[in-house]
Amino acid sequence: MHLQDLSRRIQQLIEQSEIVLLTKCERTTQRFSFSKIDSGKMAGLRASVLSFIAMVYGKEHSYYSEFDKVTHHIDSASSAEQGHEILLAIQSEIDGGWIFSVKKLVSAEIFADFLEMATHLLEQDYKDPAAVMIGSVLEENLRQLCHSVGIETEIEKEEDIFIPKSTDRINSDLAKAGIYTKLDQKSVTAWLDLRNKAAHGKYREYEKEQVVLMMQGVTDFLARMTAK
Repeated sequence: MHLQDLSRRIQQLIEQSEIVLLTKCERTTQRFSFSKIDSGKMAGLRASVLSFIAMVYGKEHSYYSEFDKVTHHIDSASSAEQGHEILLAIQSEIDGGWIFSVKKLVSAEIFADFLEMATHLLEQDYKDPAAVMIGSVLEENLRQLCHSVGIETEIEKEEDIFIPKSTDRINSDLAKAGIYTKLDQKSVTAWLDLRNKAAHGKYREYEKEQVVLMMQGVTDFLARMTAK
């Protein structure tokens, strides 16, 4: 999902929240008065927001636990107001582009771990699984790079049926968009070709030294892309 899609969806949820708040009414008993809202509308909003937060941030994120906690009483106007403020905070983060900045940092740490494992495999002379692992890290980074700059990673095969683009197509699209140079494109093509040979058992068509150079090249390439 692209940034504009997230921005559009969070705006829809905020509008839905505003509708819920419009149902606010005062209830009075002999001892005190309190504000209530339409519990049905609030239940629908709560389910939609929690689903959105789980998809974008994950259920372990503080936004998820906080929204879940403050909107537990679905007939309470105070709960709806607190939930609305959380939605506004999420909107500010998404529209400011911070969500992808954080995700890039987390992804960078995960990919660094995989590259470290690939280095260990090379040290133990396991060039083939190392090549596959390095290539997989490269491919996933290319797809994430597409998402961050608004390049589609799927093509429509039939109406409402989408299939993933090939990595070669993604590589070409990124170069055409000027995200990196034609020289980078050629290097990526060579690295992916080596990964494919390793994945398809063509172990005699490349040497360990080529995988070592692949590791060095991919590491440098990803560092430059992350710094952008």
